[in-house]
Amino acid sequence: MSESSGPLEITDLEALKALAHPRRQRILQHLGLHGPATSATLARALGLNTGATSYHLRELAKYGFVEEAPKRGHARERWWRAPVRDLRIPPRSRQSEQMRAVVDEVVRLEIAEDVEQFLQVQRDSPGPWSDAFPHSRGSIRITPDELAEFFEDYIKLINRYKRSEADTPPGARTVRTRFFAFPAPPEESAIGEDGAEEGMG
Repeated sequence: MSESSGPLEITDLEALKALAHPRRQRILQHLGLHGPATSATLARALGLNTGATSYHLRELAKYGFVEEAPKRGHARERWWRAPVRDLRIPPRSRQSEQMRAVVDEVVRLEIAEDVEQFLQVQRDSPGPWSDAFPHSRGSIRITPDELAEFFEDYIKLINRYKRSEADTPPGARTVRTRFFAFPAPPEESAIGEDGAEEGMG
């Protein structure tokens, strides 16, 4: 599966199930952060069994979440990479009950992994990166259509900074981003009426 600039909606329940596994989430996270790797490299980095890692890679490859990378190193080594894709999950209204359960598990795993890594890196990052942890929590008044437009603008902003290795400036690091938005519960509707935002950076 080649790199694609347009969004791709995952409608196959079995494909979603392939993502709803903590080890596969860790494999995808590692490939996204560090680039192509062999199953042996991934197993060592993640503390996993090599045979099990190969199995998980094959399952992810079955649905296009990973693919073979150009050969490097030893000719018999099989390298894997995570294609750069704008993957989307169908809107909640178009999800079956079974699909919702799988999606909820995928989201839970992804957010838990991101929070754990955020806290760990925040503790361990030296130098200029020790202050480079902006985060924000706020509220806005918006319609569903405006929120969809807001999200697409966010994706465009993220894509502005997706660079090839050759175009990456000195001192740059891969930075993980996370976005989610949800309606406040009715009893909280009166909170933050001025739209004030709390930010830290």
